[in-house]
Amino acid sequence: MRFILSVLAIALLSALAALYLPWWSCAAVCFLVSLFLEQGGGRAFMMGFLGVGLLWLIAAMLHDTANAHILSTRMAALFKLPGYKSFMAVTVLIGGLVGGLASWSGALLRPRLNS
Repeated sequence: MRFILSVLAIALLSALAALYLPWWSCAAVCFLVSLFLEQGGGRAFMMGFLGVGLLWLIAAMLHDTANAHILSTRMAALFKLPGYKSFMAVTVLIGGLVGGLASWSGALLRPRLNS
């Protein structure tokens, strides 16, 4: 239950931060949430990966359906991907990795601060 709440907190706080800050502010949110919540390294990575990945999936789907997949289809062709769905998958993967690595960094720094 705590893991799910952490994922949702990361997604919500990252969405709020993205309204006023650059795209990479989700990494700072993941780092701070992991720093304050005691999680293991693997759980922290998954927490950040799922939180930011979920946020980027929802944002990409909202923007993509608003223009009938035109932009994502063209971007997929530019990167030589088979279709817009694969472009969306790459987008979610990149966002998830940013969040996961930032969250993992926060979890690894926590024991150093307690010493």
